[in-house]
Amino acid sequence: MGRIVIDKERCKACNICMSVCPKKLIHPSASVNSRGLNYAECDDKNHECIGCAICAHSCPDVAIVKVFK
Repeated sequence: MGRIVIDKERCKACNICMSVCPKKLIHPSASVNSRGLNYAECDDKNHECIGCAICAHSCPDVAIVKVFK
């Protein structure tokens, strides 16, 4: 399995990744990045991410990468 890593500085908070995640694990963060945007973050503390990387393929800014464990 894999997991995703979101680069908060590259994220422009377009929310595309949030809408395509089959497990609905990606949400806007409570914090903001240097551009003042509530960047996307993955809440996977229960290890539910299936590593499909649909979010990464959908991200127009290449702010998400899949990392293999």
